[in-house]
Amino acid sequence: MLRTIKALIEADGTIRLLEPVSLGSPRQALLTILDDDEDVALSSAVLSEAALAADWSRPEEDAAWAHLQRAR
Repeated sequence: MLRTIKALIEADGTIRLLEPVSLGSPRQALLTILDDDEDVALSSAVLSEAALAADWSRPEEDAAWAHLQRAR
């Protein structure tokens, strides 16, 4: 199961988790560093892109929006 944990990275590289984490055993992690001036709404959209793509890529969605496709 993938989880997103909010954290703060100090200028010296120290990572401070902003919420408690209990794993039971060591785990690997990936870290995404966000720019300070990045729009929060855009950040949320990027983080949820994979989940939304799975829903939007269904044949039912293609059929529902087919009338908006440009004629070729």
